[in-house]
Amino acid sequence: MVFLGAIGILYAQRPFREYPGREYRNFPLPPDWNRPAEWTRARLRVPGLFTMGYRGGDYNWTTDYPRSDRHLLQGIRRLTRIDTRSVEQVVDLDDNDDVYHWPAMYAVEVGYWRVPDGQARQLREYLLRGGFLMVDDFHGSQEWENFVDGIHKVFPDREIVDINDNDPIFHTIYDLESRFQVPGAQYLYTGRTYQRDGYQAHWRGIYDDKGRIMVAICHNMDLGDSWEWSDDPRYDERFAGLAYRIGVNYWIYDLTH
Repeated sequence: MVFLGAIGILYAQRPFREYPGREYRNFPLPPDWNRPAEWTRARLRVPGLFTMGYRGGDYNWTTDYPRSDRHLLQGIRRLTRIDTRSVEQVVDLDDNDDVYHWPAMYAVEVGYWRVPDGQARQLREYLLRGGFLMVDDFHGSQEWENFVDGIHKVFPDREIVDINDNDPIFHTIYDLESRFQVPGAQYLYTGRTYQRDGYQAHWRGIYDDKGRIMVAICHNMDLGDSWEWSDDPRYDERFAGLAYRIGVNYWIYDLTH
């Protein structure tokens, strides 16, 4: 990697800051939230669409935030030897160099995102320099089309492909040839693993010229909800277990490829 190296340095970046979210406000901070650490996962803040019957817009990026983020980071601490910060980092594509300090970014509700031209240029630069973006929590054909419209502004000439079962991203820590759809919180009330017409989960990616996945695309699943609700006994452990294994593999892949 050109600018990210191994585990990112967290000392010259913008300080940690919390934002109001769609679901959580005044969420309690972990007692060690300000302890310096070697790594954390950034959450990408991007504009969102306002659509009929769906409240969200510029708050879409806060879905499951910050409960999901902090559960995941605790899982990374338990399951790996990475010196992980207990809190997430919210990152903007604002032409500032701050984004380049964060090796791994995560974005949700990308079925409703808007990607202005300037943000598309900076995201392309970030990824080509060695950054990694995981997108999650979008469902069905309509949301897929809007996601593709946005990511094609970033990479108009790169193909979105299904990730092969033999790809290293599925074998960095855990062997994940056998995967299944990880549902969102609606599963607690409906028993359904799918949303809209997103009946089948897809693990897709965009590769760079050296064969490294730059964008990991989790379509028709909701890993964020799985991390968020992993401490609720109503949420099936097999879904939460797979979600954590996928998260561990993806972030370790980023740090080693």
